[in-house]
Amino acid sequence: MQLKRFVLVCSTVFMIHAGVFAQHNDNPFRQLGQLLPAPNAFRTGSGMPGPSYWQQQADYTITVELDEDIKRIKGKETITYHNNSPDVLHYLWVQLDQNIRARQSLSSRTSTQTLSGSMRTGSLQYLHRDFDGGFNIHSVRDKNGRVLSYTVVETMMRIDLPTDLRSGKTFVFQIEWDYLLNERYMGGGRSGYHENDKDSTLVFAIAQFFPRMAVYDDVNGWRHKQFFGSGEFALPFGNYQVKITVPADYVVAATGTLQNSSAVLSPKQKNQLALAGKSFQNTVMVVDEEEAVVNGQTKSTNKKTWIFNAENVRDFAFAASRNFIWDAMAVDLNVHTPLAMSFYTADGNPLWEKYSTKALAHGMRIFSDFTITYPYPKAVSVMTGRGGGMEYPMLAFNGGKPNSDSTYFKWQRNGLVGVVIHEFGHNIFPMIVNSDERQWGWMDEGMNSFVEYLAEEAWDRSFNSGDGPAYSSIRDRRMDERRGIRLSPIMTACDIDQTYAYNAYNKASAGLNILRETILGRELFDFAFKEYVERWKFKHPMPADFFRTMEDASGVDLDWFWRGWFFTTDAVDLAIDKVQWYQIRKADETVVDHRIENYITKLRNNEAIAKTAIEQDTTLLDLYDNPDYVSEEAVEYKSFLDKLTDEQKKLLAQDYNYYQIDIKNNDGMIMPVILKFVYEDGSEELHRIPAEIWQTDNRKVSKVFFSKKRMKQILLDPYYETADCNINNNEWNVTGRPELITLSNRGRYRR
Repeated sequence: MQLKRFVLVCSTVFMIHAGVFAQHNDNPFRQLGQLLPAPNAFRTGSGMPGPSYWQQQADYTITVELDEDIKRIKGKETITYHNNSPDVLHYLWVQLDQNIRARQSLSSRTSTQTLSGSMRTGSLQYLHRDFDGGFNIHSVRDKNGRVLSYTVVETMMRIDLPTDLRSGKTFVFQIEWDYLLNERYMGGGRSGYHENDKDSTLVFAIAQFFPRMAVYDDVNGWRHKQFFGSGEFALPFGNYQVKITVPADYVVAATGTLQNSSAVLSPKQKNQLALAGKSFQNTVMVVDEEEAVVNGQTKSTNKKTWIFNAENVRDFAFAASRNFIWDAMAVDLNVHTPLAMSFYTADGNPLWEKYSTKALAHGMRIFSDFTITYPYPKAVSVMTGRGGGMEYPMLAFNGGKPNSDSTYFKWQRNGLVGVVIHEFGHNIFPMIVNSDERQWGWMDEGMNSFVEYLAEEAWDRSFNSGDGPAYSSIRDRRMDERRGIRLSPIMTACDIDQTYAYNAYNKASAGLNILRETILGRELFDFAFKEYVERWKFKHPMPADFFRTMEDASGVDLDWFWRGWFFTTDAVDLAIDKVQWYQIRKADETVVDHRIENYITKLRNNEAIAKTAIEQDTTLLDLYDNPDYVSEEAVEYKSFLDKLTDEQKKLLAQDYNYYQIDIKNNDGMIMPVILKFVYEDGSEELHRIPAEIWQTDNRKVSKVFFSKKRMKQILLDPYYETADCNINNNEWNVTGRPELITLSNRGRYRR
């Protein structure tokens, strides 16, 4: 999008009685103006990072230990914070997201409940739960061991710097902490532990386990919105070295590349992992089911430390269990061959062994086609229970299990494939295209769900994806409306949006699908979408950067679409209001209205008229009563024809049918007008009219079409492309006969 200036024009003011009325521009094609921030040296009007764009960096060295008996994490980290901003910083903000599980957390104190005559035991148990899972901060020191002053503000911690941190400088400090892990099935949450259904062995999914730097950027300064649970995370990029100490018989999956495989893997496991790096068609078992089951029957008292390094990532997570089955395969992405790997327990089979890693590899290929080539050396899918998923760089926690007798239904299979693809996709949005999830959930969930839909369609044409198609947004909108929830625009922060799931996932992804399939077309959309990802990979984009890039790269003004779809709750309800059918009338044609003819015949019969006056007195006759008389209209018409070119005469001889179609906009959201014509001979014709048809009148428009064939039926939005919420007014069927158009030699149509 080019730089758009918002100009405030003095409106003409009318004085009517005691009231004063000002003109207001409500045209949906007006530019976004003040809805978008002004471009600057950091973020340009084209949507690109500007010449002065900067972002901070935070590098971590972490040692952490998992105590499976106490179910506790304790750790120590050294953070090297790089101030790449032009600003002088007096303090730093660190996120303490586990404080959402503190006994008197802000989230707990502000949560609401209701009572009814019947309650689930789980709900009652949760109400009485007295779990305290917040961070216990033991020390905060600088690199020389000196104590730093800090203040905990709910899920945030401010660290006061002993001296100002100037532009281009770094600050190194250390934090020691511990916290108790939550049971995921009882208290929910993105991380914690759960017991295996079959044998009660433990699976730990560990994330948000260390104090993490908040983002400081050119738009907001410090992004330190409190963590309530819905809004996810905003994090800076950095390099990680993480040492994870676990019981010696545990298998660990984590972000990054394993550095000490000889110390933690058996020779057989190392060999199988090497074989997986060369297997592009089938998975290779690094730890098979038999080995995992045997391993789970003992409990080692020894410990083992797994070491992982990760470069240019925004976060780190890991999973650990002595019961993990581990399989892997290579994925050919042309420029490199990352590994796709799955870790799961025996109660996930046969579903996980058959589908998880291959779905992961499929997602890796499709997302690389539509965004950028996946850059990391691996991607991991970890089975963490019954349902849902959560994403981290190179690793995702995925739910989904077969039935207790190892059978599964189609929806369970598709559910697993879908969640694996979805959570992998988050490696692009927001792990690489690093948006602020806590503020703009649609920038990761919506974009990811959109590409997930493309990947699921490429997996199986009958997949029946939940999010993505335009018509799916109608379903979820109506569901929320029936529940009495007040709809919010997509551009609403996660924690205050009652319709967050609908907006962030469904409506946003459906909107992108409408852009691709109906408004821009695939070629323009795909080019612009890839350009956005390329521009903002490993950076921090804002909504305006996306909007502007899509316009800049496609060459299409989309302000009307952003305003209607993202900034309002307007629905799409276009309707065929009226259809008028015409044919050209020749001057010598006699127009016969059979209703009038029948009426006159009836009158004559009733009155028994003997003779008319003109029949009784022939002197009343003149040249107009001569059957050979040539009428003035015929003379005029002949003169009109004589002046026409051969091409124009040929046109009139074609006997076209003309149809004026009036389309009405019953709600606020405009869309392209898609019309399907069905003719009497059974043939069909599709017309796609751009949304700009509504430029001068966004309430009602008319369009004329012509054909030699006669129309039988007209359908508006025949393929449900525009999320039209009322299809009952989208059809017209022919009735009656055409009206006639008379042509004059003055070149005008007259009826």
